[in-house]
Amino acid sequence: MNIGLGLPIADPAALLDWARRADAGPFSTLGLLDRLVYDNPEPLVALAAVAGATSRVRVQTEVLLTPLRDTALLAKQVATLDRISGGRLVLGLGVGGRADDHLASGVELRTRGHRMNEQLDRLRSLWSGEPFGPDCGPIGPAPARPGGPPILFGGFRPAALARVARWGDGYLSAAPAQWCGDLYDSVRMSWREHGRTGKPRFVAQVNVALGPQSLVDEVRAALGAYYEFTGYAENMVAGLLTTADEIRTAIRQFTDLGADEVMLYCYGTDPGQVDRLADIVA
Repeated sequence: MNIGLGLPIADPAALLDWARRADAGPFSTLGLLDRLVYDNPEPLVALAAVAGATSRVRVQTEVLLTPLRDTALLAKQVATLDRISGGRLVLGLGVGGRADDHLASGVELRTRGHRMNEQLDRLRSLWSGEPFGPDCGPIGPAPARPGGPPILFGGFRPAALARVARWGDGYLSAAPAQWCGDLYDSVRMSWREHGRTGKPRFVAQVNVALGPQSLVDEVRAALGAYYEFTGYAENMVAGLLTTADEIRTAIRQFTDLGADEVMLYCYGTDPGQVDRLADIVA
């Protein structure tokens, strides 16, 4: 089982310290979430800095809200980051659901799924070196891997799950383990129906806070604020894992379900969490 870390968003200047500590430890991946109308760092910019501060760990968006972005520019940004990182980029993608993000970007909320589907076809063609159009040439640079970096899709609706087999390499879920069995089965079924060989990659995400009570309180407040728009903030706070035993149990549960990686997502800014988490997963 690979274990990754979700980086905290409250202080962009602290990310490089977290990244260097994680790169020296047992972790496989460093992830960063995406919002527009929120006090968080832009993930592609931030992960470029993280890639430069590390040499081993993957860098992963969790998840990049594709419909908010111009497709051609996104293709260039992603390919650039993929090359800079030496092919360590994993692109987690989602449609998003926050009205304010779409309002600020000038993108229609109700058609975001259709827009994303169109973007995915265009992104794959651009990363393969095809011209943008009859009067417009290719958009470089070429990514590290022909056809672009590995893509994971997040989400819970059937359309989101179906994208894994149509365009992706795997599925990223922030749901608890007791919900993920059916989700994983749906992705596997779609994968077979689309004639895909091999198997999809499954990445789980759990929220953790390992440290003194002051850290736990900080994380609970941050989680509540981040998920306030959903109406389920209390459930997210209640699901926070705060002990080594809880974290180990969650990892075992996802291992039993067939997950390939578990991302331990940290909302608290204390970098000592990296070392404490390393001690329990090494």
